[in-house]
Amino acid sequence: MESYVKFQTPETLEKAVLDMVENSYKTGKVRKGTNEVVKSIERGESKLVVIAEDVSPAEVVYYLPTLCEERKVPYVYVKKKSDLGLKVGIASAASVSIVDYGKNDDAYKSIVSQINDAKSGKSENKE
Repeated sequence: MESYVKFQTPETLEKAVLDMVENSYKTGKVRKGTNEVVKSIERGESKLVVIAEDVSPAEVVYYLPTLCEERKVPYVYVKKKSDLGLKVGIASAASVSIVDYGKNDDAYKSIVSQINDAKSGKSENKE
């Protein structure tokens, strides 16, 4: 686990997040790439930030969790940047920001709840 990863994401949550990213890409609005993600957070547009765990060098996304916490934006990790990239139509993405989740309101609320559980250690990682 990289040093910037502050909590483990359960597999079920990761799958739900990737599905939501894909659906938001198709029906909502998504920002791809760390620079765009930072802009969306700082502008107050970001609803959810997804960060890949296998980013090299780690400095590319190292500060994103702290920035998200400062701005009270929920964030979550996925294992592979290639999986994240494929969901938004590119080869790989170190991070993605969901700006508009489209018609995924219930999924969004569920994911944020699961993220909060994972952060507090309430969820079980089924690996």
